[in-house]
Amino acid sequence: MALEVFQLYNFVLILVGVAILGIAILPRFISNVPVTDPIFYIAYGFILFSLPLGIPEPDPLAQGHMAERLTELGVIIALMTVGLKLDRPPGLRSWESVWRLLGITMPVTIGLSALVGWWAGFAIPTAVLLGAVIAPTDPVVASEVQVEGPGGSTEEQPKPEADGREDEVRFALSGESGLNDGFAFPFTNLAVAMALVGVAPGNWVGEWLLIDVVYRTVVGVGVALVLGWLLARLVFIAPVSEPLPKAMLGLEALGGTLAVYGIVEVLGGYGFIGVFVAATVLRDYERRHAFYEPLHDLSEKAEQLLQVAIMTLFGGAIAGGLLEPLTLELFLAAVVIVFLVRPVAGIIALLGFDRSWSERLAISVYGLRGIGTFYYLAYALNQAPFADAERLWAVAATSILLSAVVLGITATPVIEKRLGEEPGLEETIGDDLG
Repeated sequence: MALEVFQLYNFVLILVGVAILGIAILPRFISNVPVTDPIFYIAYGFILFSLPLGIPEPDPLAQGHMAERLTELGVIIALMTVGLKLDRPPGLRSWESVWRLLGITMPVTIGLSALVGWWAGFAIPTAVLLGAVIAPTDPVVASEVQVEGPGGSTEEQPKPEADGREDEVRFALSGESGLNDGFAFPFTNLAVAMALVGVAPGNWVGEWLLIDVVYRTVVGVGVALVLGWLLARLVFIAPVSEPLPKAMLGLEALGGTLAVYGIVEVLGGYGFIGVFVAATVLRDYERRHAFYEPLHDLSEKAEQLLQVAIMTLFGGAIAGGLLEPLTLELFLAAVVIVFLVRPVAGIIALLGFDRSWSERLAISVYGLRGIGTFYYLAYALNQAPFADAERLWAVAATSILLSAVVLGITATPVIEKRLGEEPGLEETIGDDLG
C-alpha cells in the first residue's frame, strides 16, 4: 500500500512537472497558431485521467468545496493581473465601453440565459443560477483578447502604453472581466435565496437589495479604494537598489491581492470587486513606474499556474463523466448562450458607442466564459440545494468548452484582421482620452 502511494506521488510529480513545462515552452510553438493554451490543458487533463494510472477523476459535485476554493484563488489572482494590465486611467468617458458592458450586457445576458435555462427544463432558481454563473467573462481563457502587460518606464525608454492607448476591443473585454467577475455575486446570491426561501419576491427582495446589492458592493469598492492607496504607498515607499529587495519585486502583488481579498470579505464586502478596484488604484498611483513590470510578471505567472491546474482538472472531470447528463436541449442551450445571447446583449449595449462596427462586433462576440463560471457554480451549490445540479454543470461546462475551443481558435485571426483594417486606432483612442 505504501509503495502504491509512493508511486502515485511520483506520477503526480511527473504530471505536474509536465504541465509547468508546458506553461514555459508551449507559447513558443503556438504563438503564431490560432489555438489557445487552455485547449491543450483541457485535452491534457482528459487524456491524463482517461489513462489507467489509478488517479481518481476530479468531480466538482462530490468535491464541491475543493472546486470552490481552487477556482476562487484562480479568480482572485486573475483579477489582480487584469487590474495591473489596464494602462488607461479610470473615468466615465475613457471606460465607457466597460460601463456599457457591465450595466447593460451583463444583466441582459443573465436574464436571457435564465430564460434559455427555463426553456431547457430547469426550475426557476436553477435557471436564474445558470444566468448568474454564465454571465462573468474571462479573457484569461484566450490571451488574444487581453490587453498586454502594463506600460512602465525606464529612464532611457518611457513606454507610450502608460498613456492608456490600448486597443479598444482588448481593453473593453479585459475591463469587463475584471468587474463582472465581482458583480455576478448579487445575482448568484439571488438564485441562492430563491432556492432557500422560494421564488416569491416577498421572501427575499428586501434583504437581497439591502445586503447583497448595496452593502456588500459599497464595502467592496470603498474598502478597496483605501487598501489600494495604502498598498501603493507601501510598494513605492522607498527606492529599490539592493540585490535582495530587487529579487523580491513582484511579491507585493501577490501579498496585496490576498490581503485585500481577505479584509474585504471579513468586513462583509465582495472580495472580487475589492481585488480589482485595489489593483486599478495601485496601477494608477505611479502609472509610468518601472516597478509594474515585475509586479505584473509575478501575478501573471501565478495566474497561469492556477489556470493550468484548473483547466487540467476540468479535462479530467470531463473524462470522469461531467458531460454525461448533457442532452440535446442542454447542448442547444449552451450554443444559444455563447453564440446568440452574449453577442445580442453586447450589440444592444454598444448601440451608439463611438467605435466602428468591427470593434463593436468583436467586443460583443468575444466575451469568453471560464474560471469565474466554475467558481460561482461551485459556490452556489455549496450554499443551497439546487435541482438538476448535474445537468447544470453539464451545460455550464459545455459553454466553457465552446468558448475555449470555437471562440479561442477564432480570436487571433479575427482580432488581427480587425486591427489591420483599423489604421490609426491607437491615435484615435489617444485623441478621445485627451
